[in-house]
Amino acid sequence: MSNRDQLLQAMATPGRCTDRQMEQLIQALEQEEPADLADSRAPLAGVWELRWSSSSLPYLMVAPWLENLQVLRPDLGRGMNLLRPAGPLAGLAAIGVEASLEVVGNQRVNVSFQKGGWLGPRLGDQRLQLFRRVQQSTPAWLDMTVLDQELRVCRGNAGTLFALKRRPDLRSEDFLPDP
Repeated sequence: MSNRDQLLQAMATPGRCTDRQMEQLIQALEQEEPADLADSRAPLAGVWELRWSSSSLPYLMVAPWLENLQVLRPDLGRGMNLLRPAGPLAGLAAIGVEASLEVVGNQRVNVSFQKGGWLGPRLGDQRLQLFRRVQQSTPAWLDMTVLDQELRVCRGNAGTLFALKRRPDLRSEDFLPDP
């Protein structure tokens, strides 16, 4: 079984691998299949769900009752991190932080957090929301180290390692509409 398949299998079953085993799988995959954002076919846009993180922060952990999503619209220079309940209540409310994005190399995406708050249900063409501006104290970035249609691995400026899986059932335009 390939390192990619092992990683996807481990992401599907939290606790299947130790953190050290996850890091080893990711490091091997980063060497085998490095991401290249300069490739026009690089599928960065979309909705991605966090399936594993090296962080111990509660909002960067995977839990069965919580969807930890990252919505990316590099075509608009926008992104959003979302925490929302899993299951049938998912569309009712979420906590989100919206950011501007800038691809600055073959793997790096600069992130500047702009506003955060509550994202509610859709009412017709509009989504209820209550956001306010946030102050970002330090520059932030993510290095996309593995990227394909289903899997994204990235490393953050604080040293955190993330493994995310695409959510083809969700559309980025529903969270970050065209201007």
